[in-house]
Amino acid sequence: MPAASLGFTIMREVNIKYDNPRVSDAIKRVTHYIHNSKHQGVSVLKIIHGYGSSGKGGAIRVKVREYLERQTAQRVIRGWIPGDEFSIFNPAVLKAFDVCGELHLDPDLERHNNGVTFIILR
Repeated sequence: MPAASLGFTIMREVNIKYDNPRVSDAIKRVTHYIHNSKHQGVSVLKIIHGYGSSGKGGAIRVKVREYLERQTAQRVIRGWIPGDEFSIFNPAVLKAFDVCGELHLDPDLERHNNGVTFIILR
């Protein structure tokens, strides 16, 4: 039985930092995964971008989130949730559960993982 018929929708997880790309290449990867995932019927895209090796917040994380803010304003995506705010006490997360039922099963829930971002697709 397909997951969608069980009240779930598709979630996808991708690692964009696996080879320590430049920021511009990381943004290109996010763009690709957003468009590709939309065409595959994915509802939520979890991006693993890391926090930054210096421990001060990596450039990829910062620039990806700035990019996602622009994509939200342009209505390309519904929105995004930083991993450090991925909590059942966040109203945006509760709304995202309505979009993707399997999201509540993600192991980063309540872990405050600043190295990931959840993208809610249209």
